[in-house]
Amino acid sequence: MLAQPPVWLIVVAFLAAIGPLVFIHEMGHYLVGRWCGIGAKTFSIGFGHEIAGWTDKRGTRWKIGWLPLGGYVRFSGDMDPASMGKDLDQLTPEERAEAFHAKAVWQRFLVVLAGPAANFLLAILIFAGFFMAYGVPRTPPVFAGVAQGSAAEKAGFQPGDRVLAMNGREIDTFRELSSYTVMRPGERVVVRIERNGRAFDTPLTLGRAVEVDRFGQRFEVGRLGVATPKPVFAKVGPLELLPQAIAATWGTTRSMAEGIWQLISGRRPLNELHGAIKMAQIAGQFATLGPIDFIQLIALFSINLGFINLLPVPMLDGGHLALYVVEAVRRRPLGERAQEWVFRGGLAAIATLFLFTTFNDLGSFGLWERIGHLAG
Repeated sequence: MLAQPPVWLIVVAFLAAIGPLVFIHEMGHYLVGRWCGIGAKTFSIGFGHEIAGWTDKRGTRWKIGWLPLGGYVRFSGDMDPASMGKDLDQLTPEERAEAFHAKAVWQRFLVVLAGPAANFLLAILIFAGFFMAYGVPRTPPVFAGVAQGSAAEKAGFQPGDRVLAMNGREIDTFRELSSYTVMRPGERVVVRIERNGRAFDTPLTLGRAVEVDRFGQRFEVGRLGVATPKPVFAKVGPLELLPQAIAATWGTTRSMAEGIWQLISGRRPLNELHGAIKMAQIAGQFATLGPIDFIQLIALFSINLGFINLLPVPMLDGGHLALYVVEAVRRRPLGERAQEWVFRGGLAAIATLFLFTTFNDLGSFGLWERIGHLAG
């Protein structure tokens, strides 16, 4: 078992991972905003008191805040935190020409969408770089062996069987088979198998197992109970790199969506929901494994940042996008009071989620257990 990284490395690794991702996210907003003719007042990495910054020739203040848990671009005409654009009639014609809320709804939609899109684009480029260097993982979903007493043995599976689909979802590689299985401990699934040229469906209940990673962290996973065949990495041409990278990004995003749905539906315990403190620990752990693993983690963090921001929660990009869709359908925005209540609710939800994930993060370090022992 590997030792946990020191606190200083956790902090440095977290900043090295999250800082560029926030910058790329906000740069997506900024560049599309400039393309739409919107002025930018502030471009900030981090929140709170400014610790460094400068003003460019366009009048945009570029700064770094002391709390590195996000960032923002404040466009011209953004007069309030909820970005509702009140009092536009008080602007001069010159100010109104470059005001965010004076632009067409489709332009505002693109500006907001550009942030998460930039994070997905970064992940795609990272995957493409790895595929170019090492090849695309294409290990076939063929059983090299079947473990005694496993779900696979109980279902009658044999070495050499090939998985075609699980619950109707096509499976092309062993990696897809593994990803689908580990997310569903104890679940009932229907596996479509090919054996000697004949295909048939077999229902089974996946096993449960508690895994311990290299750093001693425990988590429950689903188990089929089959051995992995010899890894296969296929070299692909330049024209195939981007489609393969997009497919890898989409597969990761879909797994994240499934994980969130499992938490909401109660199929996974809520103590598996973590926040910034746990992300920092993971960043520090991956930093000890070397640059290749750390860059792969950045790709996962980037997808996570893009995905979370697309959720239709007020105060997040997805919440703004949902309001713009409503505005486009109604041909007018929601009333000011309605928007205020929407954003108050969103702020309360985000604050609650932050407190809940922080509680889980501290619990994952054994803090509450140690406090309990002291109290006892």
